[in-house]
Amino acid sequence: MNAAQMVTALKEKFGEAVLSTVEFRGEHTLNVTLATARPILKYCRDEMAFDYLMDISSLDHLGEEPRFEMVYELYGYGHLQSLRIKAKIPDGEDVPTVSDIWPTANWHEREIWDMMGIKFSGHPDLRRILMWEGYPYFPLRKDFPLAGKPSEMPDVAFTGVAPMADGPFVTSAGAPDTVAREPRAKHVE
Repeated sequence: MNAAQMVTALKEKFGEAVLSTVEFRGEHTLNVTLATARPILKYCRDEMAFDYLMDISSLDHLGEEPRFEMVYELYGYGHLQSLRIKAKIPDGEDVPTVSDIWPTANWHEREIWDMMGIKFSGHPDLRRILMWEGYPYFPLRKDFPLAGKPSEMPDVAFTGVAPMADGPFVTSAGAPDTVAREPRAKHVE
């Protein structure tokens, strides 16, 4: 069974839970409701042999409702097919964890919680993975300022010259094309 046939089978099995499907350049995506995302993902692993969760990511559609969206990238080593499952997250709702379906989801979900502030219900260890505990913001949200926000952390990492300042590589910002702008070793004369 190829990915297109699997998409058809999922539409037949889950009916209105599959809101839409998209095929682009051979990649197949199912847009599903959040309430049915977990059962569909479990069915994909158990019945369709998608034994590898490649990635989980989240999107911030600032200004739209619902604002956030989850994206699950699946792959099956037995049939060599991939599938993408997307689910929009209504404001204030938690996403059911899939860390018990694919153990690798544990760290993906922790990173999404840490960077986007999306909570996962049923997660065994939902705590920050990149930022320090108690950090009050979520840096990958679109409303997070590019310059960052002030914190109580000492500026330990910024007391000296930045490591790459006057370092071994240079770029040519005004170069006519991207090849000439690429960082490259300085010419020592």
